[in-house]
Amino acid sequence: MALIKSISGIRGTIGGKPGEGLSPLDVVKFTAAYGTWLSQQTDNRKVVIGRDGRISGEMVKNLVVSTLNGLGIDVVDLGLSTTPTVELAVTMENAAGGIILTASHNPREWNALKLLNSKGEFISGEDGAALLDIAEREDFNFADVNKLGTYTVDDSYLQKHIDLVVNYPLVDVPAIKARNFKVVIDAVNSTGALFVPPLLKALGVEEVEVLFGEVNGKFSHNPEPLAENLTALSNEVNKSNADLGIAVDPDVDRLCFVCEDGSMFGEEYTLVAVADYVLSKRKGNTVSNMSSTQALKDVTLKHGGQYTPSAVGEVNVVKKMKDTNAVIGGEGNGGIIVPDLHYGRDALIGIGLFLSHLAHSKKSIKALRNSYPDYFISKNKIELDKGVDVKTIFEKIKVKYKNQPLNTEDGLKIEFDKDWVHLRTSNTEPIIRIYAESQNETTADNIAKRIMQDIKEFMH
Repeated sequence: MALIKSISGIRGTIGGKPGEGLSPLDVVKFTAAYGTWLSQQTDNRKVVIGRDGRISGEMVKNLVVSTLNGLGIDVVDLGLSTTPTVELAVTMENAAGGIILTASHNPREWNALKLLNSKGEFISGEDGAALLDIAEREDFNFADVNKLGTYTVDDSYLQKHIDLVVNYPLVDVPAIKARNFKVVIDAVNSTGALFVPPLLKALGVEEVEVLFGEVNGKFSHNPEPLAENLTALSNEVNKSNADLGIAVDPDVDRLCFVCEDGSMFGEEYTLVAVADYVLSKRKGNTVSNMSSTQALKDVTLKHGGQYTPSAVGEVNVVKKMKDTNAVIGGEGNGGIIVPDLHYGRDALIGIGLFLSHLAHSKKSIKALRNSYPDYFISKNKIELDKGVDVKTIFEKIKVKYKNQPLNTEDGLKIEFDKDWVHLRTSNTEPIIRIYAESQNETTADNIAKRIMQDIKEFMH
């Protein structure tokens, strides 16, 4: 059982004792805290919700709706939806905020409340802390019987989101249509199955095959869109002579591609390719988190823009994008943020821009990938024993590598000439993540191994 309260929301496994998992009591408590916090900010009584395809989604949704209604808040329910769709709907509905019921790429026993402000963006660290404080004190004041909130279902946003993508100035539908792409999608038994096929149709892609298209939340494989989880997609792209494969995570904010030969385009390169396209049409700056590939910096400089790294976490990327007036940004996990559409990772606009880029390039997707500098990121993690003091470990590592350039804005990033390694604790699991990048795969692995060895030594 696990219950993780972080600024990115409340996430936990379903079942178990209250306070140890995401039990119905915890769902009610944190929803009540969110509703109470909103009421302190504004008189606006409207909240938008939507959920991914998880098994527990309906149960969690009923608890959230009843709790918000009990606080006198009106709920607009988008039903089975995506994280970016709910984000867009918050502003289009002039709502006070939004809650997305999704544990993103976590396995099926998990669910979570992702909390949005009135701009349809994730709430800030300060707001998250205030909300956790309200939850801790259970400082709620429910509405009397004449002031209960209303409940409305609105299923129009799937089409609204698709229309926004299709009409986005840099999405070139005629060019995509002319290429006659054949596409295979891995929808991992969640809402990508409802959103991606109609989007592709609207973009002029006629031949679409869907794997794991039944929205039942019984994810047919680990839902994180990584190479080792996408073997079925790779094989199908290869077997059916498709032009490319598309994979999204359960809430459709992460996006990655498979090349025509079944090899991975690389989730790190989703943002690199989309940024290359956007920057070729619009000069400007880019942002990604500091665990993401250096290839984005290379592409940005090539187009005459400035690249800025941010701390990990979508809310940090967004803040840095606003600070530097970035025209495109995101995360190396296949998260694309297009600011003039909305400040949130959105696989749907990502698909529109990527296919426009691929169509304009006149290349195959493999040839497009080969046009970018090759970096290898070695992604590793170490599980933490109970009671381990991470601060002390990081301090010891800082001393050991004091002669290298160090960045402590988010965990610890150490640079070695062209290579780097980034260590940070996860917001969502009791682990340290260790990402290392180099232009040589073995070097990246070796840097990571060396640091992991250091951590293990300093842990005991």
